[in-house]
Amino acid sequence: MITQKLNRWRLILGAESQKRLDGFGGTELSQEELLMDNALNAIYNDSNDTSSNGGGLTAGNGKSNPSIVKWLGDIRSLFDKELVVIIQNDAIERKGLKQLMFEPEILEQMEPDINLASAIMMLKDNIPKRSKESVRVFISKIVEAINKMLENDIRQSVVAALNKRNHSPIPSASALDFKYTINRNLKNYNTDLQTIIPERFWFFDRASKTNSRTVIVDIDKSGSMGESVIYSSVMSCILASMNSVKTHVVTFDTEIADMTELSDDPVDLLFGINLGGGTDINKSVTYCRQFIESPSKTLFFLISDLCEGGNRAGLLRQIEEMKESGVTVICLLAIADGGSPYYDTNIAQKVAALDIPCFACMPEKLPELLGCAFRGEAVKA
Repeated sequence: MITQKLNRWRLILGAESQKRLDGFGGTELSQEELLMDNALNAIYNDSNDTSSNGGGLTAGNGKSNPSIVKWLGDIRSLFDKELVVIIQNDAIERKGLKQLMFEPEILEQMEPDINLASAIMMLKDNIPKRSKESVRVFISKIVEAINKMLENDIRQSVVAALNKRNHSPIPSASALDFKYTINRNLKNYNTDLQTIIPERFWFFDRASKTNSRTVIVDIDKSGSMGESVIYSSVMSCILASMNSVKTHVVTFDTEIADMTELSDDPVDLLFGINLGGGTDINKSVTYCRQFIESPSKTLFFLISDLCEGGNRAGLLRQIEEMKESGVTVICLLAIADGGSPYYDTNIAQKVAALDIPCFACMPEKLPELLGCAFRGEAVKA
């Protein structure tokens, strides 16, 4: 047990700690631990001269370094997935691998991660032609994971909210009324199987035209918005695929881009967004107001860090007017670094003072938030 603890400290502190740890009884790393030590040393040993041999991690404009691919493969076999994500991100930042990560063979070894996807989206205009398909596949993996996490719950929440009183004889998995079905079938609980065996299922009625909603998703694409843009794009495409919801997707920095036509595919949508630039939220809100036909049936999502470079007073006035007209206005603040909120505190406080929900929302909470918004219930952080 003591030897195991010493070996862990040796891996944490690096080769320079070997002599000191020898004084506590000595450490002898196993073959696997030596591989771990070499992989960590390539990233975290600042004194390591990576330019003097072919075994280091260096960036450049030439052909990809085979040692990088091997190193990425090594860390994925040696460390847990969560640690792999941390280590590869540190490698990109500390060792200048941003160019090399666009090499097809390197991207194949990269563990999909939202932070890395954000970095790639920031640099996508510099992606060499030979790597474009590999980058698209990598982004697709991220999108697929987010879609898997959100799609069913979002669909169920929205359909349930729009059709909470009506049932239909037409079966539809996405429209299954779970709560009502379970309650009506409690009498059919099987003690041997320890589960309910339903005799009948109840489904929400498909939303009619009179019950449909308009959703406007206004997405800030300035430099701080990487993670939020990815999550928002997936959410927008899920909503756009629902017949009962008319969805408009708009992105902005100091200019406005209507992305609605690309909302059939979140990957296409993401590749159509150029991250980075200034911020003119007021200008974008003005553009979005043209889509409001029936205020009481319109939801407006402003997804931004609220670092307004345009008319701040105009922005506050516009969203207040929208709210007073009957539009459901919700401001979702930027998230970064795995969920930490990033935003202009002053404007956020003024938005909240208008009784407009203004908070950062973790992705897994989006279905619940949408359900509340579609039902007309108070949306809380």
